[in-house]
Amino acid sequence: MSYDVVILGLGYVGLPLAQQAIRAGLTVLGFDIDETVVRALGAGRSHVDDLTDADVAVMLSGGFTATSDETLIGQARTAVICVPTPLSEGDGPDLRAVLGATAAIGRNLRSGMLVVLESTTYPGTTDEEVRPLLEKLSGLTAGIDFHLAFSPERIDPGNAVYGAHNTPKVVGGYTPACTETAAAFYGRFVETVVRTRSTREAETAKLLENTYRHVNIALVNEMARFCHELGIDLWDVIHAASTKPFGFQAFYPGPGVGGHCIPIDPNYLSHNVRTKLGYPFRFVELAQEINTTMPAYVARRAQNLLNTDGQAVRGANILLLGITYKADIADQRESPAAPLARQLAALGATVAYHDPHVTTWELDGVPVSRTDDLEGAAASADLVILVQNHRGYDPDHLARIAKRFFDTRGVTTVREAHRL
Repeated sequence: MSYDVVILGLGYVGLPLAQQAIRAGLTVLGFDIDETVVRALGAGRSHVDDLTDADVAVMLSGGFTATSDETLIGQARTAVICVPTPLSEGDGPDLRAVLGATAAIGRNLRSGMLVVLESTTYPGTTDEEVRPLLEKLSGLTAGIDFHLAFSPERIDPGNAVYGAHNTPKVVGGYTPACTETAAAFYGRFVETVVRTRSTREAETAKLLENTYRHVNIALVNEMARFCHELGIDLWDVIHAASTKPFGFQAFYPGPGVGGHCIPIDPNYLSHNVRTKLGYPFRFVELAQEINTTMPAYVARRAQNLLNTDGQAVRGANILLLGITYKADIADQRESPAAPLARQLAALGATVAYHDPHVTTWELDGVPVSRTDDLEGAAASADLVILVQNHRGYDPDHLARIAKRFFDTRGVTTVREAHRL
């Protein structure tokens, strides 16, 4: 048996990529070290928001195979690494999963194969970490015996418009021939392929995309603070500014930033600049400072709302609505709901939550009380905080029935709501 591609890491990035490749008629092997994930996929069960069980069933019928047997990697013509790169303690990327996947490929690498790293990381990782390990374990030489490239993942969970097929794919190879080989591979199932000069430009492009968002979100988050003090409706300000047909893109404040990309990826670039050049990437570090303090700011605002009515936050019942990092998905990675709940609990509040996408939620190993009775809980809580505006919520209605309603997403229109 031979495969067009083996995808290492079957999570939020790897599984949608595998789905698109299967749709294009490629033979796809999925590799993951998590036996639970492999067994579930083999049984037709999905564990990511963007794919249903029915989607996985279609993939299986199209020839998709999930495995934890690394010896099968050598049967693929292309290997794509889609494993997580969380932050290490020093704010650089934790490359253990990347290096583990690389080693698995290296032990099974054959002449003529293409290896692509998609995991977000700092500039130079493909050349300085992945290439030497592949060459050491295989005895082959990149650019001569096998092709090597970097192509940043651009998966946006829950996005119904842009997916793996119609989101342009950036590719940068170790050599020009590597770039063309990677471009030809992705061109089989992605509409647009964008070539960069090398792996480093492709690595940096991903970090620039997310740093751009990180900095602009921090800008409006800081504006939210002083606009509140000055009695200015920032949401109205953003709406007015958005009418300019050029030179402005709207970003919105919130209780913090979540997901893997925005709160994590810019730190890779900041860490790389400090490590290699010896000075800070000041925009990133300032943005990180502002965005990471938003949950504490929201908690203080919540405390003030209660104090205004003569109620202490200690002993108050506070209901959080929506605890995922993004609307209408179940993904809780780096969600600001967690630090917000910790801040409120530290102030003495009793915290409960409602989220149609999350059945259980733990903070530091302790379960948080969940309610299924949305309206009853909203009416009885001392304060309701809209943390994430899922499609099933009617914020204006909930604000009317709540004793106090704090909208951190700027979606309410009624006078009963307090907006960030």
